[in-house]
Amino acid sequence: MKQIKWPLLFFAFAAASCMIGIGIAIGERSIVGAVACIVALVLVMGFGFKKKKEMREAGEL
Repeated sequence: MKQIKWPLLFFAFAAASCMIGIGIAIGERSIVGAVACIVALVLVMGFGFKKKKEMREAGEL
């Protein structure tokens, strides 16, 4: 059985939350909220890919 990679799971949930936030902000017609969620999404996904690369190089994946 494979082990759960908790940091990657956290980044996946955080990115999904940002995507949900974008939808809510659009529904509320909040440009500032949508832009903030898009920026947060880019940052979260960037950190997630960086962490995955570090784990792959360390042989943890």
